[in-house]
Amino acid sequence: MSAPIVRHGLPPGADLPHVSVVIVGAGACGLTAALALQDAGIDCVLLERDARPSGSTALSSGFIPAAASAVQRAAGIDDNAERFAADILGKTEGTAAPHLVRAYAEASGAAIDALARHGLEFEILDGFLYPGHTARRMHSLPERTGVALMAALERAVCATDATILTRTLVRELWIDDGERIVAVGGERPDGSMEYLLCDTVLLACNGFGGNAALRDALLPEMAGAVYGGHEGNDGSALSWGRQLGAGEADLGGYQGHGSWASPHGILVSWAVIMDGGVQINRAGRRFHDETHGYSEAAVHVLAQPEGVVWNVFDAQTLALARTFPDFREVEAAGALRTAADIDTLAAIIGCDGAVLRDTLDGVAADRTAPDGRTFTRSLVAPWYAVKVTGALFHTQGGLAIDAHCRVLRQDGTPFENLLAAGGAARGVSGNAVWGYLSGNGLLSAVAGGHIAARTVIDQRATTR
Repeated sequence: MSAPIVRHGLPPGADLPHVSVVIVGAGACGLTAALALQDAGIDCVLLERDARPSGSTALSSGFIPAAASAVQRAAGIDDNAERFAADILGKTEGTAAPHLVRAYAEASGAAIDALARHGLEFEILDGFLYPGHTARRMHSLPERTGVALMAALERAVCATDATILTRTLVRELWIDDGERIVAVGGERPDGSMEYLLCDTVLLACNGFGGNAALRDALLPEMAGAVYGGHEGNDGSALSWGRQLGAGEADLGGYQGHGSWASPHGILVSWAVIMDGGVQINRAGRRFHDETHGYSEAAVHVLAQPEGVVWNVFDAQTLALARTFPDFREVEAAGALRTAADIDTLAAIIGCDGAVLRDTLDGVAADRTAPDGRTFTRSLVAPWYAVKVTGALFHTQGGLAIDAHCRVLRQDGTPFENLLAAGGAARGVSGNAVWGYLSGNGLLSAVAGGHIAARTVIDQRATTR
């Protein structure tokens, strides 16, 4: 397999096909952009490496945070873009790119509404708030899975005139003397190359979490962590950007998860924590304020003995957890353990019963732990536990972009016809794991795809 490369001039061959917009990657970002382009009557082709679109979205829970959408208003939820932006900036302690925070927060509701017009039936996730959110704004399909979200997006795009060309691994970007992208080359399963001439390219392809060398260099604290993301996150966008002289930003930002069932390799919903559950290490102790977020929890979990801990919760939380398909998969895999009393739970964890009893006695209504977590209720027997480790899901840094998703050179000027969004571009999580606000990955994908399409539409309008 050849490395991602930028070539000069035009690709070989006569009468090559031409398309207005080539979208590299048919994940949530690319598919959202394609729908918006089709609504405006602009032709586009999506080039996808897999046999069927999936990417990071299919591995997620499929929850998209958005403010001021029609479905949110219908549910009577008081929310707006300003409040959403404040939550994002609050989680990052002001370190996220302000221009992107504002742009994504403002576009999020419109992006959801546009997808709804294509038949995606969103509902608002109820029952609890994810860490850092001050309003109920997680939009989900009834199935509550990333696989269902991807399937719905793919069906919507297939109902338009857009083309999704699968099993096509984009390896070449071709530029002219003016640094305009003029063509894209994709490698087919038989090793042959296919080329498309184009007016604009949107990199909606990937981050770099699946590239071990980049991960070790840029995210050293995750060097030995389980990688729970998509193998397509190989850093291609970053490689092309470096060859083009593009800017980069927030390469230390990523989404980790401190609740990856071990050794089963299944995500355990953080709902078990936000509903009152706790994380217990092999010594029988809590070791951090779990409500700060599941992303930074990955680092705390990996710092524990053997890099594993136990999520511990009770019957009330179990009932909530079972409403999530991922958790039902965890239970079906045999990862859920049950204990009628603390001594049995201590035996499961492998810790001293007296220590564990002292720890759980501290989980009581209106009790504030030394780490700052304030509990709203006690946990009661029977106890339920799942052994988990910390994992890396996807990166949040990438190519520098402006509020229109135009890729920026190192001097801050935009490339004329190169856009990036989703995993290919910098996100809104700042430059560290703790800046990730729940749903930031799909926010960047969906709002970013919507904005990128709007940029193409506006550019065409001004050139006519």
